[in-house]
Amino acid sequence: MIRTATLQDHSAISELLTQLGYPGTEAFLPEKLERMLQDPDELMFVYETEEKVAGFMSVHFIPQIARRGDYATISFFAVDNTMRSKGIGKAMEDYATAKAIERGCEGIFLHCNTHRADAHRFYFRQGYTESPKYLLKKL
Repeated sequence: MIRTATLQDHSAISELLTQLGYPGTEAFLPEKLERMLQDPDELMFVYETEEKVAGFMSVHFIPQIARRGDYATISFFAVDNTMRSKGIGKAMEDYATAKAIERGCEGIFLHCNTHRADAHRFYFRQGYTESPKYLLKKL
C-alpha cells in the first residue's frame, strides 16, 4: 500500500537511506521530514507492506517560468534491499508519475549515481532516457 509519509516513518526512512549509502540521517531526519511534509511542492510517500515500510520516495515539483508545465524531480527513492524485484519500485514510480501528471508536469528528472547499474536498468524500463549533462556546484 502506498501512503503519505508521516513523522513516525523517520526511523524506517533513515534505515532505507543508510541502505542507499547515506548513513547518519537519524539525527536530523525528523526535523527535515516535518518541514518537507508541510511543503505543498513536496510529495513524500512510503510503500508499506505488512505494517512495515518497504520503500519511500521524495518528489519535488518545480515551477518552470518558460514552460507550460512544471517538472517533477525524484530526489530520493529506495526500496528495502530484502524487498527488491517484487514490483514495489514500479508501483512507487507509477504513483509518482500519476501525481506528476495530475500536477501538470511535463517530465520527471532524477539523478542516479553511475555505480547503480541495477537502478539504471529499472529507470530505463520505466521509460526514462539519459540526459546529456548534469552539473553540480557543491556549497
